[in-house]
Amino acid sequence: MTTVEPPNGLCHRNVKSLQSDETSSHAGAHNNVQEDNLRQWQKHAQKVKVKVLEQVQDQLSDILDNALTESVQPFTQIQSTVNGKTTKKPSSRSHRMDDGKVFMARPSLLDELFEINHIRTIYHMFLAVLLIFCLSTLAVDYIDQGRLVLEFDLLFFAFGKLGTVTWAWVMMFTYTLLVPYYTLVLWGSLYHSFPSKLGLSLGTGLVLSAVQTYVLGRFPIHVVVHYQLPPASRFIVILEQIRFLMKSYSFIRETAPVIMKNTPKEGESPRFPTFSSYLYFLFCPTLIYRESYPRNSHIRWKYVGVTLGMCLGCLFYAYFILVRLCVPVFRPEGNQPFSKRTMVLAVFNSILPGIMLLLLCFFAFLHCWLNLFGELLRFADRMFYKDWWNSTSFTNYYRTWNVVVHDWLYYYGYRDFLWLSNRKFRTAAMLSVFIVSAVVHEYALSMGFGFFYPVMFCLFAVFGVVFNFTMNDKRQSPVFNVIMWACLFLGQGVQVCLYCQEWYAQIRCPRTGDSFLELVTPRSWSCR
Repeated sequence: MTTVEPPNGLCHRNVKSLQSDETSSHAGAHNNVQEDNLRQWQKHAQKVKVKVLEQVQDQLSDILDNALTESVQPFTQIQSTVNGKTTKKPSSRSHRMDDGKVFMARPSLLDELFEINHIRTIYHMFLAVLLIFCLSTLAVDYIDQGRLVLEFDLLFFAFGKLGTVTWAWVMMFTYTLLVPYYTLVLWGSLYHSFPSKLGLSLGTGLVLSAVQTYVLGRFPIHVVVHYQLPPASRFIVILEQIRFLMKSYSFIRETAPVIMKNTPKEGESPRFPTFSSYLYFLFCPTLIYRESYPRNSHIRWKYVGVTLGMCLGCLFYAYFILVRLCVPVFRPEGNQPFSKRTMVLAVFNSILPGIMLLLLCFFAFLHCWLNLFGELLRFADRMFYKDWWNSTSFTNYYRTWNVVVHDWLYYYGYRDFLWLSNRKFRTAAMLSVFIVSAVVHEYALSMGFGFFYPVMFCLFAVFGVVFNFTMNDKRQSPVFNVIMWACLFLGQGVQVCLYCQEWYAQIRCPRTGDSFLELVTPRSWSCR
């Protein structure tokens, strides 16, 4: 048998077709690999884009603030002259250390946000809750007493003895207005002609510190304890004591170095800050002294009226929260056995009134009260707080919650500590500021409530420090904003629960002696 071989042309075409099929399959596989790589690269580029946009969004406000700070310098920082000659420009390092807070005209953040209808609606929701509180109180009083009663007995009790508060405040204000100012004038008049400048400065500082300790230290405590002031009146005296101390320190700290540096011409007296500028500083809503501040052209009296109304509304709001959500829970109805279950339930029941009181304190004081004085004094820099509610770290929360106090702690605590240590020990500087702030907060609460229970100190100096280093600015995910709010909720619940329990324990089981151990031991630990 003979085999039939295919023609050479057909065989050649078959081989070429096989080769083309193999080539197309390899090309298709290569294209698929390229497409996969391209998709992975696009996903990676998208992730990088999101991270970059988040970082830019978080840092844009800081960059703009720095640019404004560099471009808008006070007149006294542009060029100083001594004996008619321009002083030598300091080095960049010393210049950065000497730069202080720059004030500029800017509105409060909530005033800008309330222009947006969506944000304004949230404000309306809180007003609706206040209305519900009023209606519920009227309904309960009608059911219990058969008539409509809207008494504010708790408010009258808390703000009792206002006459004593008034004359005590007048005493502290008069001292703060006259003594630090004229002490500085006397010291400055003798400084450049005195043989021992260091001895004069140390002597004056020691005498002023002793007088400050007695008048602004011991006197308010004596008034609070001796006259047995109620809680709100206590807080007025103690908070004003702290404010006067911080303001007088800022005045001395800002003006004394200027007097020391500027040697007057022969036959001329040193230049001192005007008395009117110091008087204005004692009332304006800032703790950093300047001889002049940016001012508005006029007073918006409608804004003053609305802001004053909001202050009073916040006061009644806090009253209803205490009366409807705190007093019925913690007022003793009998000997209730203590257990872990009741304690946990009490803490979680206190979260709602706790966080509402926190928001009320922020809105009433940092927004309404400070803006009220800012408007009356035409004080244009209204940045009393920043968007702390968007914080993803406790570091940013501490910086933005209360800008007024933060600036004082930063410039006179943290930065001066770094200057004294030649920019070393940054962690120690931060810890020292935390400890000082925690001690002052605990002092205000202890004097205001009339008992020592260091809940605030433990939360601030222990957990606050831990969160400050663990939840720092590197945490940018929205998850950390949720964690921050959860911690605030829980912390406020713990404070409201423990302070309310201790308040009623002090009433139910009063102290029998005045020993130190009995004064510092919480009564709620043993009173049942």
